[in-house]
Amino acid sequence: MSVTQLTAKSRTNLPFYEERVDLACAFRWTARLNMHEAVANHFSLAVNDDGSQFLMNPNQVHFSRIKASDLLLIDANDPETMNGPDAPDPTAWGLHGAVHRNCAHARCVLHVHSIHATVLASLADSKLPPIDQNSAMFFNRHVVDEHYGGLAFEEEGERCSQLLADPKVKVMVMGNHGVLVIGHSVADAFNQLYYFERAAETYIKALWTGRPLRVLSDEIAEKAASEMDDYPGQAERHLAELRAILDEQEPVYRS
Repeated sequence: MSVTQLTAKSRTNLPFYEERVDLACAFRWTARLNMHEAVANHFSLAVNDDGSQFLMNPNQVHFSRIKASDLLLIDANDPETMNGPDAPDPTAWGLHGAVHRNCAHARCVLHVHSIHATVLASLADSKLPPIDQNSAMFFNRHVVDEHYGGLAFEEEGERCSQLLADPKVKVMVMGNHGVLVIGHSVADAFNQLYYFERAAETYIKALWTGRPLRVLSDEIAEKAASEMDDYPGQAERHLAELRAILDEQEPVYRS
């Protein structure tokens, strides 16, 4: 079946079709980048105005196999969510449900245990210093949760959501755990996730050298971060290119 046929068929049957395709693309590309965690980790995307209804991956399905039609439609305010036959992973419900309930600006929420971000989360100081352009992108735009207390059930989700109250903050380093990234769209959140992992990799490898770091001044780091905040269309083009590659190589993700 061609991409056009898949698109036509899916649009007929699926609510929030384009949003589903964007999210399915993010799942599959995260797997290609080896930033997945077997059948764990989870992404979500709000689809109503206050963010309380959101799409999320089904429980324990590998990121590389997720299709648009697989995504669950969940209501963060429905206490019966975990009693249904298609209940999401309970840690996903606890973490993403809390963020979507409490942070309407967090339209898309991506949580992974990617290697370099998790190494950063394992350091006594898990802040990312601005040592290059990529890391400067996150200057004053990431926070660290230092109170890991086990799996991210509802209590931990509520605590973590409070750290994301400032819309300027797009990344939370979850100490001893991984990373959580938010954005106003799938494109925005995935772009942040991609560049944070790249920046963390650069930082970790710079530490390996044992040599002093060339850290940018606060003034220059903030200037670079602000310029990246306002850089036109880069995140959207990034995701569009990934969709175009998947359209050619594995169009079933759209179905």
